[in-house]
Amino acid sequence: MKTKGFTLLEMVVVVIIVSILLLLSIPNVSKVISSVDSKACKALTKVVDAAIVQFRLDYGSDPNSLSDLVNAGYLDDDQTRCSGGDNLSIIDGHCVIN
Repeated sequence: MKTKGFTLLEMVVVVIIVSILLLLSIPNVSKVISSVDSKACKALTKVVDAAIVQFRLDYGSDPNSLSDLVNAGYLDDDQTRCSGGDNLSIIDGHCVIN
């Protein structure tokens, strides 16, 4: 009497193939994540620069810090730090990454 199903050898081959695919893909995923964080931080600096320009147009002077932009309603609290943990600050009327 023969039953239908996978043999142990077939299961081992499938597990090995899946393991090799995972080992090849995990380093690439970590590179993509760091690249995304970097690009997101650069995009956030452009948003903050736009808020600085708007603040300058409304008040006639540059903000002293990011908290001035948050208090005036130009930025949210979570827009003062990049997702990777880098801090932002204002130097000479432009946003820079610390």
